Amino acid sequence: MPRVAHLLLVLAYSAPAFAAGDSATPWWIWPLALFAVTLALGVIAVLAGVGGGVLFVPIVASFFPFHIDFVRGAGLLLALCGALSATPALLRRDLASVRLAMPLALVASITSIGGALLGFALPTSVVETALGTMILAIAAIMWARGRSDHPEVAASDALGAALRMHGVYHDAAAGRDFEWKVHRTPAGFAAFAGIGVLAGMFGLGAGWANVPVLNLLMGVPLKLSVGTSGFLLSVVDSAAAWVYISRGAVLPILVVPSIIGVMLGARIGARLLTTAPASFVRRLVIAVLLLAGARALLKGIGLWT
Repeated sequence: MPRVAHLLLVLAYSAPAFAAGDSATPWWIWPLALFAVTLALGVIAVLAGVGGGVLFVPIVASFFPFHIDFVRGAGLLLALCGALSATPALLRRDLASVRLAMPLALVASITSIGGALLGFALPTSVVETALGTMILAIAAIMWARGRSDHPEVAASDALGAALRMHGVYHDAAAGRDFEWKVHRTPAGFAAFAGIGVLAGMFGLGAGWANVPVLNLLMGVPLKLSVGTSGFLLSVVDSAAAWVYISRGAVLPILVVPSIIGVMLGARIGARLLTTAPASFVRRLVIAVLLLAGARALLKGIGLWT
């Protein structure tokens, strides 16, 4: 009970900090609405195979009266919590490779700090315009994205071999071990440098980009790409999140109900995964991203207030 009381005090204390303009609405309506929305987002994120942050930031920034800096900070913490909860199990099951992740995480962490600082330096209208453009691009990538369960890599390149980015992982579904190695490693480092900037600047996490780069560009098996992406998120988002925390852009009234909602929704989504029509959910996510991205873009250029 003392912890619950303390949480309620923190929420009440942080209530006046979000954007004005809806003073007629009681402050406690927004945490309840956030919990309901993020509960649904948690279910959809699992069913569609996307991170919660990539849905959270554009939707909350577009349809809730919070300043975009607070939304981006909450989005990073949201992605970070999800990654931290999943990473230990992924590592125990050898579905994430520390040897593969750490060199890439080092580059992406540095650039994510720069991206977060850049996001604070730019005017809000510029950030909203860039966010809308980015979300529309993500929707297009999701629509056209391909994937390869076990890409064929004839030989590792010199950089990948020097960093020992290779190994063996066991696929329980296939009932066998798969040997893996990487190629196009310099291009992979360049891609993760860009991913870090985007993750820090927009607070989107980066699972939507990590997996295609690992799987399609570098030739890492799909399941290992997904697992390693979660480990990467736990490192990269931690670096960027400290910038938002130090700038005071983390509101408990926004973060707490959102994290609780997404976590509970993810559990429900995991149970529905075996029966839900994946193609319908994927189309639904793309439609929501198109709507939220278009609204953010129009707000940024002044055509939607």
